Amino acid sequence: MTDQETTQADGQQGRATPDTTAQGTTTPEAAAATAAPGSTATGAAAPVVPTASEHPERWGRVDEDGTVYVRTADGERSVGSWQAGEPAEGLAHFARKFDDMLTELGLLEARLSSGAGDPKQALGSAKHLKDSLADAAVVGDLTGLAKRVDHVIGRAELAMEAGKAAKEQARAEAVARKQALVDEAEALANDSTQWKAAGDRLRTMLEEWKAVRGVDRKTDEQLWRRFAKARDAFNRRRGSHFAELDRQRSTAKARKQEIVELAESLAGSTEWGETANRYKELMADWKAAGRAPKDADDALWKRFRAAQDQFFSHRSEAFSERDAEFAANAKLKEELLAEADAIDPSTGLEAARGQLYKIQERWDQIGKVPRERVRELEGKLRAIEERVRSAADAQWRRTDPEAEARVAQFRERVEQFEAQAAKARAAGDKRRAEQAESQAAQWREWLAAAESSVANR
Repeated sequence: MTDQETTQADGQQGRATPDTTAQGTTTPEAAAATAAPGSTATGAAAPVVPTASEHPERWGRVDEDGTVYVRTADGERSVGSWQAGEPAEGLAHFARKFDDMLTELGLLEARLSSGAGDPKQALGSAKHLKDSLADAAVVGDLTGLAKRVDHVIGRAELAMEAGKAAKEQARAEAVARKQALVDEAEALANDSTQWKAAGDRLRTMLEEWKAVRGVDRKTDEQLWRRFAKARDAFNRRRGSHFAELDRQRSTAKARKQEIVELAESLAGSTEWGETANRYKELMADWKAAGRAPKDADDALWKRFRAAQDQFFSHRSEAFSERDAEFAANAKLKEELLAEADAIDPSTGLEAARGQLYKIQERWDQIGKVPRERVRELEGKLRAIEERVRSAADAQWRRTDPEAEARVAQFRERVEQFEAQAAKARAAGDKRRAEQAESQAAQWREWLAAAESSVANR
């Protein structure tokens, strides 16, 4: 390999594409090598330093007594003594030691370029290497090596600055993330009533909190106190809510127990209307009582429904029997109406009235009929009753003794006044005769009206 090829190979050691973190932030080490491989971040190319082992005579010599010298910008400097063999072997030995230093420096550059190395450690190693150059027992291009070391030191310092900036940015992002978690936790603690969802979210947030790194201790403690306080506040508020809910459910359970006992006590009642209304009231009370614990609520509801079903089942059976009875009663009353319709008062009023009286007694003994038929059947019976009553009224008017007595009285008065008029005329008392005749005429009119009333009955 030629000196030029060796130089190019050395210049390529440690080259790598700048890497980034998972968050997209350039690593400190990669940031120090953002220029082309072998150059600094400011664009200055890395000094090319040739290896010394191929042509060590270019960089040093061995004198006759075996002393080995290296050529520097300040002149020759003794680096050691070689007595074990040929002078060329001595030069080659110290040249290989120079190449070892060059290799070590190349490794530092490679770590800086790849981001795998610690810039601070690389800086320390490069400075230590620089300090050792003044009396290093090597043969090679010490001036070039010194410039190359300075170049590495510069890159390490840039990497440290970039690392510091990146760390500060990461810290700021971590603080912002934890601040966001704190704000969210405080909002949940103050406002949320979605107890399960909020509780699950707070547990997830705690895991997210643990995963956030890079916050300084003081800030982290301050944020953690707020975060923990928010979680405690939410847990207390949730605990109070469920404690109150338990209290309400306990009260609801006791109230529903009372309702169930009342419902069960009414299950055998035959007061159909009153009890049905009472069950409606108990249902409204049940809804107003609120929810009891689920197991108890379900069990109490089954008992309540069972009591209701028992009552309404009995009522339904009773109504079915009653409806059948009422329908039979209606049929019997229809038969009575047919019998009553045959009554004829004109053939004998007293007999007709007797028949009607017996039918009315039998009618009442039969009992109730379906509601929708009450008016129809009662109306037909009233019509027959009215027919018999009208016949009786007509007979009474015809045989009213008071009316007959009035006719006889009016006739007697007419006769009295006619007699007085005749007697007065015979006596020649014209005035008394006319007066008696006038009174007789008045009573005659009344007599005619009374006779007409009796005749029209």
